[in-house]
Amino acid sequence: MKDDNIVQHKSFVFAIRIVNVYKHLILEKREFVLSKQLLRSGTSIGANIEESIGGQSTKDFLAKISVSYKEAREAIYWLKLLQATEYLSKKEAQSLLNDANEICKILSKIQITTKARNISNS
Repeated sequence: MKDDNIVQHKSFVFAIRIVNVYKHLILEKREFVLSKQLLRSGTSIGANIEESIGGQSTKDFLAKISVSYKEAREAIYWLKLLQATEYLSKKEAQSLLNDANEICKILSKIQITTKARNISNS
């Protein structure tokens, strides 16, 4: 995967890490419910970013980026919960939380910039 789109790359790497955490949680911790929620939200971020790249309009692009942002926020919630319930160590959770927060910041900036450009082009 090319690194020219940083959020695309970061979300893909994050999804890989989430899949690996999911496997760890179900195989070693025997946790099936929270881990599935994390898997869904954590892998959905990149999927929606991919859809946004193929968006047919600025409105379509923004809608998918917004969904990606919401999924990243949801993944943060599940990671915090898995840490609080001791399914993930603080170290395991913190590394993933740092990545998720970074993705949120990038997605937020993309939304702000895109909206500003859209207003100035109107």
